[in-house]
Amino acid sequence: MQQRLKNRLGIMGWLGGGRYGMDRYAYALHRITGLGILAYFIMHIIVTGQRTGGVERWESTMAFFGSTPFKIGEFLVVLAFAFHAVNGLRLIFVELGWWIGKPGTPSFPYTYSTLRHRPLFIVFMVVAAVLMIIGGVDFYFVLK
Repeated sequence: MQQRLKNRLGIMGWLGGGRYGMDRYAYALHRITGLGILAYFIMHIIVTGQRTGGVERWESTMAFFGSTPFKIGEFLVVLAFAFHAVNGLRLIFVELGWWIGKPGTPSFPYTYSTLRHRPLFIVFMVVAAVLMIIGGVDFYFVLK
């Protein structure tokens, strides 16, 4: 008979991710923001296509998308774009070996690329946060 183990972590065991590091969460957020930007791009194409329906149709569409919930959605797109763009640049730096260096032969004592990778991650996320704050200030003054 198989022994049943008790789940001591509860829902946080599912959400917490266990031993996942910053890279894993950045990867997931990069994928999510990419899908969000794609959805916004498709909606933008559809909305822009409404111009072919005449002035009245265009103005009614713009009035609909000018409401506060859609303004908040546009702000979320700005946040997603800032993170996605800056994280993409970070990934380019890492993949090309510009920051963490080329892989070497594994010899003791082992060096960890995390020691060089984590400062790069923090710097790029600070840049993303600054861009998000700038976007937030812009939207705050636009909505007022």
